[in-house]
Amino acid sequence: MKEFFRYTVATIAGLLIYTVIIAAIGMMSIVGMIASGESSGPIDKNSVLVLPLTGTLEERAGSNMLLKIIGQAGEEVGLDEILDGIRKAKDNENIKGIYIEAGAFGADSYASLQAIRKSLLDFKKSGKWIVAYGDSYTQATYYIASVADKVLLNPHGIIDWHGMAAQHYYLKDLMAKFGVKMQLAKVGSYKSAPEMFTADKMSDPNREQVTAYITGIWQNILNDVSASRKISIEQLNQYADSLITFDNPQNYLKYRLVDKLVYTDEVKDVVKEMMKINVDDKFNKITINDMASVKGKRDKGEEIAVYYAYGDVVDGAVSMSQAHSIDAQKVCKDLEKLMENDDVKAVVLRINTGGGSAYASEQIWHSMKRLKAKKPVVVSMGGMTASGGYYISCIANYIYAEPTTLTGSIGIFGMFPDASQLLTEKLGVKFDEVKTNKFSTFGTMARPINNEEMAILNRYIDRGYNLFRSRVAEGRKMSIDEVEKIAQGHVWLGQDALKIKLVDGLGGLDDALAKAAQLAGLKEYHAVTYPDTEGWEELLLEDLNQENYIQEQLRLTLGEYYEPFMLLKTMDKQNAIQARMEFYLKVE
Repeated sequence: MKEFFRYTVATIAGLLIYTVIIAAIGMMSIVGMIASGESSGPIDKNSVLVLPLTGTLEERAGSNMLLKIIGQAGEEVGLDEILDGIRKAKDNENIKGIYIEAGAFGADSYASLQAIRKSLLDFKKSGKWIVAYGDSYTQATYYIASVADKVLLNPHGIIDWHGMAAQHYYLKDLMAKFGVKMQLAKVGSYKSAPEMFTADKMSDPNREQVTAYITGIWQNILNDVSASRKISIEQLNQYADSLITFDNPQNYLKYRLVDKLVYTDEVKDVVKEMMKINVDDKFNKITINDMASVKGKRDKGEEIAVYYAYGDVVDGAVSMSQAHSIDAQKVCKDLEKLMENDDVKAVVLRINTGGGSAYASEQIWHSMKRLKAKKPVVVSMGGMTASGGYYISCIANYIYAEPTTLTGSIGIFGMFPDASQLLTEKLGVKFDEVKTNKFSTFGTMARPINNEEMAILNRYIDRGYNLFRSRVAEGRKMSIDEVEKIAQGHVWLGQDALKIKLVDGLGGLDDALAKAAQLAGLKEYHAVTYPDTEGWEELLLEDLNQENYIQEQLRLTLGEYYEPFMLLKTMDKQNAIQARMEFYLKVE
């Protein structure tokens, strides 16, 4: 009888908990619908769009609902939402200006920052103003804020202005301590990704290309800030060489880097002055989220699909170092649906990736070619569209890159870990074998790959490289010899890629949409984004998954070390043959 009552009570408790959860989800749904309804109204007069430069910038905003509920989630900001909000604010007569509030802001690339800055410059063409304020400015946030009509800083704040650097991790000696080494087969003297595991410093070709692209990125920053702040490039370089980060804030006024030193509560007076309203008058603050429900000028005409593909290129596997991935199994199906959808007149692929699986890249290339045969396909490159990313891009009708996009890196490699020393010498594992054929034990943990086997692997890599080059030659209408001159794994800035015909134009997503409309013969068009984002209910249920929660906690705890950690953790789950740039690239 005791057991009966115990199980009965447990069952009732379970039903009560289930009921509470369902009720909570239902209530949140109602609140969500009410909130959605409230935010869908028109923008009030005398409104200001607030653009907070905080959190982590991604191609598209995601959300961990569970961590938000318990107040532990860091904010994730979508580049798509920011650009769309600025564009709509420009056209809305009730929005008088933009207020940029700088904080701790982590961007995926300077190309993404450049896209935001260009959008803000376009906003100013409407005759509207921009005011920026920061308790302090990182170099990245100052780059964006420098576009403002008024750049404000806290009287005790700082401006971090130090120049550009690229740091690479090298794990060869660390792995050797555990008796593990990486066996490598690759094509391309500039193909530097494997160096992380096979070297202890940059190779000369890699140092050459890294020097070229960080110098090019820095020159873009200098040119843009110089034009906005009317400070010479020579002077800006001198500031960086002087490490003005720790200067007296009063000096920033002398350097013309800021216009005024004010406390946070005084910023609103500057905004009111720009709005030409009285000090006692009020103004309305509009968020980027509010702008999502505001109708824009493009909400009419034929449909152009904007398909977002960002993260590692994989074939059903987990991403090596990122939360997002370009899974060939899903992407190929999605592209086929867009191909068969008669309402979609053209497709823009927004791609941001350093590449990944060579096999997966080939599958997506094939789907892109099929799609292109039926309707125009334009690629808009994000911060990085290189190696496998360029592989899937090269067949498009037209390719746009930002000036500071990292692209190219035409080359592939294969890495095969050898842990035989760890097992046999350090752990004392013994192996014995019986085999029927010469290569029966190929890939065994008992020994490294021998010279004959490595020669066979190199021939396999060569075939993959030749296929990659032929895909580029076909897509870009070049000869194999022309491709080879700019291949070998060489990474190019977007502005340099234009000169060697790897891309067709410099521009962002808006330019790609306009080109797609032109190729499709459309006079009026509107953009629809794919793939569909999950609703908050699905996100919440997904976040309740214990593994997802643990991963998010690891990301918050490890910070900048999370990416390298995940890279090592998932290495054994990846395709051994890779078409990709650096596994983990830190440029700041």
